[in-house]
Amino acid sequence: MSNWVVSLAGPRHVRLEPCPTDRLGPGQVRVRTRYSGISAGTELTLYRGSNPRLRKDWDAGSRMFVPRQAAPAYPVVGFGYEEVGEIVEVAPDVAGRRPGQLVWGIWGHRADAVLPATAAHPLPPGLDPLAAVFARPGAIALTAVLAGDMHLGDWVGVFGQGVIGLLGTRLAALSGARVVAVDRMPGRLAHAVRLGARRVVDAADSPAAALRAATDGRGADVCLELSGSYPALHEAIRATAHAGRVVAAGFYQGYAHGLELGEEFHHNRIQLVAAQVSGPDPAPGTAGRWSGTRIAHTFMDLVAEGSVDPLPLVSHVVDAGAVADALALLDRGDGDVLQVVLRF
Repeated sequence: MSNWVVSLAGPRHVRLEPCPTDRLGPGQVRVRTRYSGISAGTELTLYRGSNPRLRKDWDAGSRMFVPRQAAPAYPVVGFGYEEVGEIVEVAPDVAGRRPGQLVWGIWGHRADAVLPATAAHPLPPGLDPLAAVFARPGAIALTAVLAGDMHLGDWVGVFGQGVIGLLGTRLAALSGARVVAVDRMPGRLAHAVRLGARRVVDAADSPAAALRAATDGRGADVCLELSGSYPALHEAIRATAHAGRVVAAGFYQGYAHGLELGEEFHHNRIQLVAAQVSGPDPAPGTAGRWSGTRIAHTFMDLVAEGSVDPLPLVSHVVDAGAVADALALLDRGDGDVLQVVLRF
């Protein structure tokens, strides 16, 4: 059986290339990929060459980045974390999985993958397989919402209305928050209204002033910054009420130009927390209750029951052989591009 995998040979140099097919071992299943979503955050940093893992090593023991000791960063093979496929082979010792079963998980942009059976999560009955590419982005958005510790009636600013920001808007609205969505692109703000935002603000029109006007001058109770932009993080801090909380869940790159921590952050005693779906205790304050697995499954339950409909966020489905074009499309940052999906 032939196999194909997406390989990044260097910044903006990507292609689909043949690769060996792995043998099936105990406790494993073989999955044939149907769809693989492309992340417009983490994956673009790999594509552009700005991801810190390309120049440093992550030391799991110390939980610090350290000078790179491993092999050269490139090629990066099989990156990707939004996969849906069909089980085609099951090891004899595996129970609860069967050939023909549709599953979602993380196995990278590849046509064929062998993975632990426990990492192949069955799709809820009747769900469109394309919706399952949102399991990981949805988990990231839900992690940010949990980290925000928002409550019924809170005013919440959501900065950045890309895929994760739009899902964050919907999940915050489901939590009872009154959401103000912030972005520069009218089409994305229109999506935000459909997903439950009370108000939308063009990022160029002083979102902090708009949020304070909506709250009788107090400011937002919570702001979620999901764009990965330092100026947006600064504006989210400015928009937040005294002693309020800002959740930084974007993937920030480089030095923090545009982030002025000596201003509102300092004088308003803003609580700034990071949300990151992987690792122990993804959302602050939820230790022992919310694991990354529970978060992802909860999001998929919300999709299955109809509380969240991510399918309108799929803007492009392209054949995997056109992966270079797909990444270039995301790299340009056009306003009508949201979730780009590779079809195998």
